[in-house]
Amino acid sequence: MAEEHRSGVWTIVVGGGRGDRYGRPKQYELLGGERIIDRSRRIAEEVSEGVVVVVPSDDAEREGSVAGGSTRCRSVRAGLAAVPDGADVVCVHDAARPLASTALYGRVIDAVRQGADGAVPGVPVPDTIKVVAGEVVVDTPDRDTLVAVQTPQAFRADVLRAAHACCAEGTDDAVLVERAGGRVVVVAGEATNVKITVPEDLASATRLMEPTAVTT
Repeated sequence: MAEEHRSGVWTIVVGGGRGDRYGRPKQYELLGGERIIDRSRRIAEEVSEGVVVVVPSDDAEREGSVAGGSTRCRSVRAGLAAVPDGADVVCVHDAARPLASTALYGRVIDAVRQGADGAVPGVPVPDTIKVVAGEVVVDTPDRDTLVAVQTPQAFRADVLRAAHACCAEGTDDAVLVERAGGRVVVVAGEATNVKITVPEDLASATRLMEPTAVTT
């Protein structure tokens, strides 16, 4: 990405989890001969003026990174504290999505620079979704109004800082900005931008990295 496009953009790569569902810290697993967290950081560095990596507190000294907190939001806030005040756009990316492309970063960054408070990648939801109370279905949302949201997510730096200051917890950073009254837009996500949650996901990501076989 051109230097002028990277100027003022900082990315927080969030790898502060302990991998309870995976069975061990997944961010240190190898993918194509490279640790997941290192690949996520490398891609972020291609599109950012600076990158802050957040890891579990016990690993921070060894990794030369920022110590994370007990929740994802607390880890993001720890990373945000290390982002310079002069940053214009802050991207937040889960280390567990190591296949996010630089083009995807470009789409969310461009959306913020064009006036949005925040931008998130979304992909269509193929399944019918039911809202339930206990065992009772109470609503069936129109599938055309739903997207599955990914990272990286990009935000105006001042808006993200204010949202974290007033809203304690959420499943992603966009929901904090939404609660604070910010305007968040959706850009096209990537089907290959898989999240590593269980070992089977790592196998899927490895297959996605393999060159497509040429048949004759």
